[in-house]
Amino acid sequence: MNDESLRLLADGMLGKLAKWLRLLGYDTAYDNAASDPELARRARAEGRILLTRDHELAARRGLRTLLIQSETLEEQLREVRDALGPPLHPALSRCAVCNAVLEPVSPAEIADRVPPYVLRTQSEFRRCPGCGRVYWPGTHIQMMHDLIERFNAGEPNGA
Repeated sequence: MNDESLRLLADGMLGKLAKWLRLLGYDTAYDNAASDPELARRARAEGRILLTRDHELAARRGLRTLLIQSETLEEQLREVRDALGPPLHPALSRCAVCNAVLEPVSPAEIADRVPPYVLRTQSEFRRCPGCGRVYWPGTHIQMMHDLIERFNAGEPNGA
């Protein structure tokens, strides 16, 4: 399944997975407050595959679902990749908070939104058009890149 319809919806038990799927480039909506019927309606209405650890929810008729078996993040990421294929968008292209596609911005555009040290030491910034969050390469990026490299190599658990 590697077409433009690869849109995901994670249920309330999979918030951490949803965040990392976004960081990896998957279009992943998340709702930790929705009931099962609300999740099912949203998945159908938006053409999303519902990611869940709930066996009953995964068994609902007329709903595209992926039952996540693992309890560990990296194994969950492997399950998604193995079942659905690689993401359609590059890693670090989506907002980890609201899922919108990030847009490049100049340092001048976000000068009042980042610490002065960051403004002095970084030159590349991206802003989320959905929630306004600003992203820049920082020390945490190496951890993300390490996971992304393992993910892209087909070895999210480092094996």
